[in-house]
Amino acid sequence: MRITDLLKKDAIEIGVSVKDKAAAIEKLVKLHEKCGNLKDTAVYKEGILKREEMGTTAIGMEIAIPHAKSEAVKAPALSAITVPDGVDYGSPDGDPCKLIFMIAATTDGDVHLEVLARMMQMLMDMDFTAKLKAAKTKEEFLKLIDEKETEKFPEEAKKEETKKDEPKSKANLKKDDGKIRVLAVTACPTGIAHTYMAAEALNKAAEKMGITIKVETNGSGGAKNVLTAKEIAECDGIIIAADKSVETARFDGKPVYSTKVADGIHKPEELINKIVNKEAPVFKSDKKAETSSSAGEEKLGRRLYKHLMNGVSHMLPFVVAGGIFIAIAFLIDTACGITGGSNFGSATPVAAWFKTIGGYAFNFMLPLLAGFIAMSIADRPGLLVGIVGGLLASNGATFADPGAAGTVPSGFLGALLAGFLAGWLMKMFEKLCEKLPQALEGIKPILLYPLAGLGIVGVMMCAVNPIMGVINTGLNNGLAWLGNNNFGLFLGCILGAMMSIDMGGPFNKAAYVFGVGMLAAGTTEGYQTMASVMIGGMVPPIAIALSTTFFGKYWSEDERKNGLVNYIMGLSFITEGAIPYAASYPLVVIPACAAGSAVAGALSWLFGCTLMAPHGGIFVVATIGNPFMYILALAIGSAVGMCLLTLFKKRSFKKQQDK
Repeated sequence: MRITDLLKKDAIEIGVSVKDKAAAIEKLVKLHEKCGNLKDTAVYKEGILKREEMGTTAIGMEIAIPHAKSEAVKAPALSAITVPDGVDYGSPDGDPCKLIFMIAATTDGDVHLEVLARMMQMLMDMDFTAKLKAAKTKEEFLKLIDEKETEKFPEEAKKEETKKDEPKSKANLKKDDGKIRVLAVTACPTGIAHTYMAAEALNKAAEKMGITIKVETNGSGGAKNVLTAKEIAECDGIIIAADKSVETARFDGKPVYSTKVADGIHKPEELINKIVNKEAPVFKSDKKAETSSSAGEEKLGRRLYKHLMNGVSHMLPFVVAGGIFIAIAFLIDTACGITGGSNFGSATPVAAWFKTIGGYAFNFMLPLLAGFIAMSIADRPGLLVGIVGGLLASNGATFADPGAAGTVPSGFLGALLAGFLAGWLMKMFEKLCEKLPQALEGIKPILLYPLAGLGIVGVMMCAVNPIMGVINTGLNNGLAWLGNNNFGLFLGCILGAMMSIDMGGPFNKAAYVFGVGMLAAGTTEGYQTMASVMIGGMVPPIAIALSTTFFGKYWSEDERKNGLVNYIMGLSFITEGAIPYAASYPLVVIPACAAGSAVAGALSWLFGCTLMAPHGGIFVVATIGNPFMYILALAIGSAVGMCLLTLFKKRSFKKQQDK
């Protein structure tokens, strides 16, 4: 859905003067009303104000994007104003907002997320936003957006041409112009950062090389720009840059090169050349819907990582939402003067409600982790065995005690083992079932696979749980020993550094998942672990933002402009904001940021800071124990990262000048 389809000329006002944020919101709502976008203006405005109460929708760079999903909206739409003198919108960077878009979204679907993602890709271009702010007429404003949207999303422009000139479009689809036609799929486990960055890099590289390309993005909102059967049939090859499983049976018989999503960001031309030079192996699919881990020749470690990320990506929403609900329960009891005890978090009725609901969501963590790991390996038949295996791991069932009344759960480690072993065993069982008569084909998915799978995982986990329970108990006791014997400082240092080494890669994810697992334990050491993990992930973007702000002469103009966004991303615990800089200067950025994160993680532990929420960055400060010292640790770690980063960048800058 194009922005120019949602933004009518009458919903734009140029050169507005508003005295405050409330007046700006009123103006934008009235523009929606004027264009007939709303069923009930008052209800929609109430939704906008409720969203603002959760936190400002100003994103920095003099831009704000208020938005709300409401039953009062007739159809998805946008309104926009420019404010030459600016208006105080509570922006994180402190600057007044001069460009404000308001999204009106219906309650069915996630149009507002799609529009936000699209707008952010466009508004990252500072030259483009400067032109929008300086626009003199509504027509000029719309034209600028249309041109930029066409530039950023060329495939949509081609579709528009298809509608206008069908014969011409058909001619263009023929492979008679000598161009290589490349398709690609990008996907990352959490959010949209890596997915869209890889897609953008591939599109730019293809344009530079004079090659046509179409990139399907498998982000958090589902697959977008989906490849059609016709496009697959007529292409020269497919690139899969993904850190989670994507459906690949559709690529049967085509050259497919499968790699990690980071290569899509860092090595787009190299990937495209794999197709151009016919270096990609031909993919052979079996009759089942296979995943990208089967495409091409991949190392075992790479396949294991992708299966793990498939589990993590499906688990995280339950962890984040459930964890924050539990944290709210703690806050409510704390506000009521209750600071401890066996019923802390459920001592008051309201707190008990949040704790119970959050606990239900949080308890899905291990079953979903194991379930989607197993599904990544064995497709849909693996889902049941994985989920049941994860549940058995979380309660510690054994042959002697299937009800787990007096056993130690194998926990996170057991769930990991359940996901991988159950998936592989189920895959083997599927292979065995291929020899059965064709007449039994219909009952395999509804009877044979579930029945055998349940038996397999039940026996496996009842045998494994006692062993994993001992290991898990030893790990928790070891962590407690480290904390009680002044080695917790070392643990905080290591976890902080791991969060920064690969900016969302396997080291980062391993540290984060470990922290979440310890958070579920509900101990002081677990909360300290989560605090060290989160602070380690916040440092890299902030260190980069500080360096580009205070030592801008060592950075390009674009790097300085984009550095401002990293303040927001860092404070929000979105480590991926550092990726473009790490990709450009890996030997400069990674060591400096890892050192800063290690310092912050160690100081967080040293100061006794705790964290009861698994995500949210500085915006869940109310759930942080010893918050002022936590902020101090963050500031010191970020300053160390900034100083080292600037020092290393200065040396690199001088070498470039000497050349």
